[in-house]
Amino acid sequence: MQTVPHIGAGGAIPRPLFHAPHPSVGALVGILATLALALLASPAGADPLTTPGAKIGQASWYGREFAQRRTASGERFDPQKFTCAHRTLPLGTKLRVTNMLNGRSVLVTITDRGPFQRRREIDLSWAAARELGMVQRGVAKVRIEPLDS
Repeated sequence: MQTVPHIGAGGAIPRPLFHAPHPSVGALVGILATLALALLASPAGADPLTTPGAKIGQASWYGREFAQRRTASGERFDPQKFTCAHRTLPLGTKLRVTNMLNGRSVLVTITDRGPFQRRREIDLSWAAARELGMVQRGVAKVRIEPLDS
């Protein structure tokens, strides 16, 4: 904040130089009307919770320490492939996983069971986590959408 000298005082007293005008009632009504129209105009599929089968939860990732181990589907785990582990969805299901923090998405195939952490919804391969920008952080809030086969 910039200071303005006050005559008769012992020094500069911090005060704002300019005062923003108070918004009028008409301006507030206009803003609210614009927001309401924007919400009504948005497609129903844009809301992650209205997409059939979509779920929001925590994702983590696993990598080289599990490389070449057999997964629940019988194939060997490759951290460079776009795969994941999910507790209940059928093996072979394709999912679109979107990082809610940055909007990045990736398509993955369920090849394993897990995660075994109670609060996690999905475990992603290292390649999928890298694509979503969550490797360094380790976990991310994601939207999980099963895709039609």
